[in-house]
Amino acid sequence: MKKFTDFGLNDTLLDALFYMNFEEATEIQEKAIPTILSGKDLIGCAQTGTGKTAAFVLPTLNQVAEEHSDGVQVLILCPTRELAIQIEQQIQGIAYFTNASCFAVYGGGDGVSWEAEADALKGGADIVVATPGRLLAHIARGYVKFDTVKHLILDEADRMLDIGFYDDILKIIKQLPEERQSLMFSATMAPKIRDLAKQILKDPEEISVAISKPAEGVTQKVIMAHEEQKVSLVRHVLGDKDDFNSIIIFCSTKKKVEKLARKLQQKGYACQGISSDYEQEAREEALRDFRSGKIRIMVATDVMSRGIDIKGIDLVINYDVPGDAEDYVHRIGRTARAKTEGMAVTLVCPDDMFKFSRIEKLIERQLDKDQPPAEIGEGPEWREPGKGGRGRSAKGKGQKKPAAKKDAPKPAKKDRTKEGGEAKSSKENKKPRKPKPLSKYQIMYDALPNPKKGKPAGLPKDHPAYKGE
Repeated sequence: MKKFTDFGLNDTLLDALFYMNFEEATEIQEKAIPTILSGKDLIGCAQTGTGKTAAFVLPTLNQVAEEHSDGVQVLILCPTRELAIQIEQQIQGIAYFTNASCFAVYGGGDGVSWEAEADALKGGADIVVATPGRLLAHIARGYVKFDTVKHLILDEADRMLDIGFYDDILKIIKQLPEERQSLMFSATMAPKIRDLAKQILKDPEEISVAISKPAEGVTQKVIMAHEEQKVSLVRHVLGDKDDFNSIIIFCSTKKKVEKLARKLQQKGYACQGISSDYEQEAREEALRDFRSGKIRIMVATDVMSRGIDIKGIDLVINYDVPGDAEDYVHRIGRTARAKTEGMAVTLVCPDDMFKFSRIEKLIERQLDKDQPPAEIGEGPEWREPGKGGRGRSAKGKGQKKPAAKKDAPKPAKKDRTKEGGEAKSSKENKKPRKPKPLSKYQIMYDALPNPKKGKPAGLPKDHPAYKGE
């Protein structure tokens, strides 16, 4: 596996990667970056989450940083506003120490955002990330000049064609200089993608990567939970005993890391938090203590899901579902290394159901959705995306019940003879699967004790991890 320092990138980019804790390149980055730096056109087959955004952002930013000129130099087309925002944010992070500017152009904004987009397109940004429809609306006004564009990037080209942007893309490309570098990334290589590639790419290099999957030794568990139940569920999973020697808990925000770490410390767990908010010295000390076993539990943001190799992790808890499906694979990949066994528990709240469904699609596996233990209360009911919207408690508890419409058909009656019967009914309709032998972690999970209460306080407040908070 190559390191980013091996590609000859600008020092300002390497500084940003260092502070973002990115050290080793992914497969798509290892294959794509040298090709793009050489100036060749490229078509890459890679799914979302393989690191493909950095694969095209790093080399194009490298050239923008070294060959600065007035006007838009890089045009990135993508299918949705969400992806445009995501790409812009990643570029802002990587370009932090450079003079390069970036702006996202997408629909749904107000008049103020339209004017800001227009200023960017008139030459106020080095890099423009845009959805095709919104960009064409600006082009129609006559003030968009793309004669300075040196790099064209089509991200998730298959999705853009599925949405119906084929003609829009060709209209946009007619506005660009013929002498440019063109890059296309797609999850599939369908005939329509090949046809588009022939029209916009010149003698392209073709690369393809397979998406990674969780290790076979990982026991993956899912517990449906409301946000207010998560802390109790973490304590339940951890249990009273030292069955798990080395544990990482991933949270979505730095604030959650701090809050959860302190709550666990107050309950007597040997726990520490780590995020980009912590001073470098405190982070290094926490990692040393974690590796040595002095600290049993580490609460972290995704700063630890990539690039930091800690052996012997036997439990990963996803306090929050990661926004990127591939981040789930990286997170749980901290355990069950080198053909060992490990366990991953994910807490899924109603707002995270769609994200977790994308994870299941990525790993090509449907995971059972467990309810919390009775003493914690009922969690939300799992609902497939597009089939009922957000989840609610299995028996309607915890949320207001919407008023019934007079003309609405009554739902079919379900067996409520058992506690949680409604939640179980979906499982009963599934096709039976061939059982596999239980791992020791599955057995431990099934026999988890109730969390112990009234333990003494944990780490002192003057611990180095509290510095710089």
